[in-house]
Amino acid sequence: MTQRRRVAVTGLGLITPVGIGTGESWANLKAGKSGIGEITHFDTSQFATRIAGEVKGFDPGNYIEAKEIKKMDRFIHFGIAAAQLAVEDSGLKITDANAGRVGVVVGSGMGGLGTIESSHTKLLEKGPRRITPFFIPMVIINLASGQISMRLGAKGPNSAPVTACATGTNSIGDAFRLIQTGYADAMIAGGTEASITPLGIGGFNAMRALSTRNEEPERASRPFDVDRDGFVMGEGAGIMVLEELESARKRGARIYAEAMGYGMTADAYHMTAPAPEGEGAARCMDATIKDAGVSPEDVGYINAHGTSTRYGDELETAAIKTVFGSHAFKLSVSSTKSMVGHLLGAAGGVEGIATVMAIYEGVIPPTINLDNPDPECDLDYVPHKAKEVEIKYAISNSFGFGGTNACLLFKKFEG
Repeated sequence: MTQRRRVAVTGLGLITPVGIGTGESWANLKAGKSGIGEITHFDTSQFATRIAGEVKGFDPGNYIEAKEIKKMDRFIHFGIAAAQLAVEDSGLKITDANAGRVGVVVGSGMGGLGTIESSHTKLLEKGPRRITPFFIPMVIINLASGQISMRLGAKGPNSAPVTACATGTNSIGDAFRLIQTGYADAMIAGGTEASITPLGIGGFNAMRALSTRNEEPERASRPFDVDRDGFVMGEGAGIMVLEELESARKRGARIYAEAMGYGMTADAYHMTAPAPEGEGAARCMDATIKDAGVSPEDVGYINAHGTSTRYGDELETAAIKTVFGSHAFKLSVSSTKSMVGHLLGAAGGVEGIATVMAIYEGVIPPTINLDNPDPECDLDYVPHKAKEVEIKYAISNSFGFGGTNACLLFKKFEG
């Protein structure tokens, strides 16, 4: 087999409910600050859930020309912004000479849901002639990656995975593979989502999946806590720049971490419920560890999928115990969803970046609101406050509806 190339993480871009940009978002995640509040995007008076993790203070005009903004859905706005921030952070220059070796893999779980809703209303009220000619490019999921590539001039591989809550992780993992196997030298990868809409909230309410702790929004997302009552929707984007290690070092890039392993599995079990004992999740983590060529005992931190749902939290815990055995009680596990909510297709991008930053700074972000741990959830979930600890290897977990599982393993870069 051809020797795999090493892959570095050199740029990070975050747009989240706790901040615009990686600096603000990461600082607030370390501080245990919640980004959950009352929904302002639409009238929620008839909805069981009236809270979500909205992105505050985001101005697409800071990243996109005014005349172009209305031609894109909000999920594309977020994706472009996070990608620009990541590329600027990396210092990567895309030129005529290297454009064909730089690609984009940015997915979304739901795509332009808000545009679909508003356009359907317009269709019913004013007829088909009032549908914008930009409707299709506004709503299809690959237009986030397409717009990013056009704006940045990246002419290499371009795709948009759609794997529900695993989308962002699959996007980064696929990009990692493209560099590792020589199809590209640099990739812009992650996920973006903007589904805090009447249909988005109403649909998840119909499934009884969302928290209805409307009077205490900042306390509503509580992974691994016995009093949790469902997940909280979030929005935003998480995108990173991955590069072939030697070319990154040659140009003097700052290297946050090294991408080492990627795993994917299917539960083949149920539309929404995880497989018994977290069997699919366990195989995914095990595959990722083996792909990286390390031992379970080497892993010091897991950024958990940790959605704040009973079965999800309990079965992820069971899966961690299956893979790590007694070491499960020695490693740290935390859920940043406790602060930003569940960003669906963007979750893996945001959480992958949080995992990289935890390695880079030696700080594990906390799981907030963990006041009364579920007896079935008995690991070290870093409750309430961040923990300073040297981390060499860390895993980011993403498990999606349809039983699609994806995991990434990152390593501290040691030169």
